[in-house]
Amino acid sequence: MNNYTLVRPEHLNHHGNLFGGAMLKWVDEFAWLAASKEFRGCRLVTVAMNESIFSHQVPLGSILRFNIQFVRQGNTSATYNVLVYSDEPGSDREKQVFANSITFVRIDDNGRKLHLPPRQEFIPC
Repeated sequence: MNNYTLVRPEHLNHHGNLFGGAMLKWVDEFAWLAASKEFRGCRLVTVAMNESIFSHQVPLGSILRFNIQFVRQGNTSATYNVLVYSDEPGSDREKQVFANSITFVRIDDNGRKLHLPPRQEFIPC
């Protein structure tokens, strides 16, 4: 699954590039959207973000593409890899600027882990 966003002035740090916290927010949100489409009806929460690697600065005006890929399913959890590519102003190609993996766990109303049903691969229309 791919999602996109534009880096705007409110997303910048004190050096004038994308603030890492904004990137992590988008990664969590977009990966959760992918997981929610594949595990419909399940209450999923983030349990881990592993090996977040910021490989390049991202300037204002960049279009970011978040590529979210299912990796594995456990009894109560699902893990996704997230690669982020930047299409910077004036560039003729994207470059990878971030990578990590994120794991979601299914919980009940009291926060207890629940069995995760079989994944239903999301195929957009």
